[in-house]
Amino acid sequence: MNKNQVKAGLHLVNCTVWHKEKQQHQQDWIIEEQAVALVYNGISHVVMMATPCDLFDFAIGFSLSEQIIDKASDILDIEIMTCFAGVEVQITISSRLFSRLKNKRRSLAGNSGCGLCGVESLKQTVKQHNILSNNNNITPSVISRALTQFEQQQKLNQQAGSVHAAAFCSLQGEISLLREDVGRHNALDKLIGALAAQAFTSKQGFVLVSSRASYEMVDKTIAAGISSLVSISGATSKAVQWARQHQLQLIGFARKDRQIIYC
Repeated sequence: MNKNQVKAGLHLVNCTVWHKEKQQHQQDWIIEEQAVALVYNGISHVVMMATPCDLFDFAIGFSLSEQIIDKASDILDIEIMTCFAGVEVQITISSRLFSRLKNKRRSLAGNSGCGLCGVESLKQTVKQHNILSNNNNITPSVISRALTQFEQQQKLNQQAGSVHAAAFCSLQGEISLLREDVGRHNALDKLIGALAAQAFTSKQGFVLVSSRASYEMVDKTIAAGISSLVSISGATSKAVQWARQHQLQLIGFARKDRQIIYC
């Protein structure tokens, strides 16, 4: 990328590189991180530290995975406003859905998308989802094919590093969509939002993520109705338990020649 070009999600900084006992002053791309507030009907609901690109996808995906809305068309309007402190994503939903949101009594302030920060009791950590029924049983060869493309399509990470990615892959291992963010949960929410906006169906593929498979990553995948989650890293105990309970195919430490099938 030309240093004079500006790309959403990246920031150019002056720095000093020390290499082999020599110093060199240069410019380098770093990933952009901003406070992003999701505001529903004028009331701030959550503030995430996120990469401020693909925010329309983020708004849709977060709203779906947190069960604030039932489908993408439930969002009546999205407006993005940049201010000194960060970015506000103004989301308009119906009065009925807004009343449902207020009844959840959930006010979050998380860093990089922590999905349980701010809940008031342990009871609020238990969510309700349908058992997945469209299990595709992704094979090792399909995952290997997806991994070959995965790194190549992470454009922000290639320029700056420090970036997580979430991709939707076809049942043949071809990457259909990919979203990136400084937060792993945010990347997945952006992907879920993009899938909903572009009318992909959950039966068309599986999710591949660059991060560990935590409970929240599993929960968001289940909420989206996608039956398989593949992670480059490992899984947590709660993630495996939640995946088995909902019949989600969960695979970790995915490599071209080795993968761990948790369930």
